[in-house]
Amino acid sequence: MFLTHLSLADFRSWPFAELEFGPGVTTLTGRNGQGKTNLVEAVEYMATLGSHRVASDAPLIRFGSPRALVRARVQAGLDDARTLALEVEINAGKANRASLNRGPLKRPRDLLGALRVVLFAPDDLALVKGDPSDRRRFLDDLVTQRWPRLAGVRADYDRVLRQRSALLKSLGGRRGPVGPDVAATLEVWDESLAGFGGELLHARLQTLRDLAEPVAQAYLAIAPSNNVAALAYKSSSLGLDPRPGDTLDGLAAARQADDEASADGSLLDASPAELAALLRARMEQRHREEIARGVTLVGPHRDDLVLSLGELPAKGYASHGESWSFALALRLAAYALLRADGVEPVLILDDVFAELDEVRRSRLAERIAEAEQVLITAAVATDVPAALAGRRYVIAEGQVRRVAEADDATDVTAGEPDDA
Repeated sequence: MFLTHLSLADFRSWPFAELEFGPGVTTLTGRNGQGKTNLVEAVEYMATLGSHRVASDAPLIRFGSPRALVRARVQAGLDDARTLALEVEINAGKANRASLNRGPLKRPRDLLGALRVVLFAPDDLALVKGDPSDRRRFLDDLVTQRWPRLAGVRADYDRVLRQRSALLKSLGGRRGPVGPDVAATLEVWDESLAGFGGELLHARLQTLRDLAEPVAQAYLAIAPSNNVAALAYKSSSLGLDPRPGDTLDGLAAARQADDEASADGSLLDASPAELAALLRARMEQRHREEIARGVTLVGPHRDDLVLSLGELPAKGYASHGESWSFALALRLAAYALLRADGVEPVLILDDVFAELDEVRRSRLAERIAEAEQVLITAAVATDVPAALAGRRYVIAEGQVRRVAEADDATDVTAGEPDDA
């Protein structure tokens, strides 16, 4: 699939913007602060109903406006002329709304799957150097792109987690056994949280197993290094505590062999119901500690994705260039995984090339040359390798202008915008 049209109203810095796209490479160039990233952020939001830059929707609405509107048109493929018209209305202080082919949807998340995007931005360095929450979000966003219904599971898990944690907080500091009424209420929340958590864990583990080889391949293709990039899942709930270099399969098999209470077979082959049962058992074991501390200590919200290069953890040991390469490998592996699932996602590279040396720029260009659609932002057009030449827009002073191949970028930026 690929984007053919994007229209914005009161989104971020843009009172209005309209761009035509097509298959292949489109580059948006202009000085920093001109709104390039806001444009590709709108594409990301249409695909994921979220932004890599902010945790809430409020900053997406232009200051002083009651709402923001994002419209997009998507074509099914190069050999499939079918199109979809997507629209999301982001409202201040009330529920957002969405429509598909002009038909209103019951919930905005029903739009998920109509457009799929993989976006790499400078903030992605946090995937390697940042907190576990950054890596959990990366994995969960990929899970949702693969199986859009999991967006509802994630929302339900977060809702139950808040309610269960509020109950524990109200009980915080209690010593000794709780009364039967409290125990019964906690058991209800245990059952619900474990059920949603089991589904989320199952999807994470399956996705991580599918992602491991593409990450290793992408890292070797990009980085001038002989180190092997590896992924493993860390979860006290599942008894997974990897060392650098451990693989998910080997770690899960070892944990399964050491746990006599587990069912036969690998942890990776466990069903959502079996994982939920394991979570419930862990919750029961830690009830007293959870009540004393007033917080939920068991569940996928406490887990982490462990990244390693060779025998060392990437966090704290990888150089700046190695960290960039690893973060980029994660995104390219996500792109490869979605393609393997039968989807051609839009690949967005937001101000990436300025952070890469010539070797990594060249290798990245080779890696994405066959992508159905690539959107690139860059402050300087010459940062983008010549191999990625294609459609180009210049963004300046709140205007968008299409650049003809023979035009000089400096002259075009200073000129009046055309209807693009």
